[in-house]
Amino acid sequence: MKDFYTMGIETSCDESSVSILKNEREVLVNLISSQIDIHKEFGGVVPEIASRKHLEAINPLIDKALKDANISYDDLDLIAVTKGPGLIGALLVGISAAKGLSLATGKDLIGVNHMQGHICANYLSNPSLRPPFVTLVVSGGHTYLCVVKDYTHYEVVGKTRDDAAGESFDKIARSIGLGYPGGPKIDKLSKIGNPKAIDFPRVMLEKDSYDFSFSGLKTAVLNYINNSKQKNEEIVKEDVAASFQQAVIDVLVEKSMRLMDETGYKDFAISGGVAANSTLRETLKEKCEQKGINFYYPSNILCTDNAAMIAMAGYLNYREGEKSDNYLKVYPNLEL
Repeated sequence: MKDFYTMGIETSCDESSVSILKNEREVLVNLISSQIDIHKEFGGVVPEIASRKHLEAINPLIDKALKDANISYDDLDLIAVTKGPGLIGALLVGISAAKGLSLATGKDLIGVNHMQGHICANYLSNPSLRPPFVTLVVSGGHTYLCVVKDYTHYEVVGKTRDDAAGESFDKIARSIGLGYPGGPKIDKLSKIGNPKAIDFPRVMLEKDSYDFSFSGLKTAVLNYINNSKQKNEEIVKEDVAASFQQAVIDVLVEKSMRLMDETGYKDFAISGGVAANSTLRETLKEKCEQKGINFYYPSNILCTDNAAMIAMAGYLNYREGEKSDNYLKVYPNLEL
């Protein structure tokens, strides 16, 4: 049987990425060109700059991916590209590149939901993982708690009502002078701080709700910092970072484990940029072991935005009969 090759293209935010996936779960190449060093000067992603950098990076990445995988355009079977959510200008670069390739080569095209891609990253790092299972998706712009019914069908049980977990990490990191990106820096600083030093709120919302809200927590941290400055009190950054992080983790873990109890499933997976947080992983691992639950998470490189997860999701959707035409549009506010 002929091998099936999927090219993945990801440009939703500030990483340009191209990947080649062989058959179902074998990643031949996963190239990522990061813009972190450019955007950290501004304390966050500047959309116009991100779009321009994607334009510079995408074609060389496509050529290099094919070369590194030792295949040609003729060998490709499918081109999978992120259609949303994300920055509209950044998404347009990836979509335009994918459409051009599809038209030039005659290969099938498929648009992929970026958030589905994050979930599918777990299949690449954990070959034994199969649906159904519960998943927590925590990224810079989104927080979802879902039941994965099968490879292409998801039930969103809870989602953020305001700030996502990753967005809160970035804002608090900026407020205590850590800079961008905030998640890894807060994770590192928290290891030398006291997570019980400051009693920040754990917002659980209505009884039995699986939704998330982190805007109140973010405001509480900012108020604490401002009040301390007004009183000329020392702000221990390590304790602020650790206490804030613990408040986020407590909410994520409590709701995740409650859903596991309700569903009775024995497999739980996390994904998205915040899934790389070491304390979150350690806490969830411990809770899952106590409950006899199998715990899965992607490798760190697959937690960040990458094209391998887009290729994986595209392949699974294509296998179910889905594909896109060259009228494919971008959907910056696409929901899971």
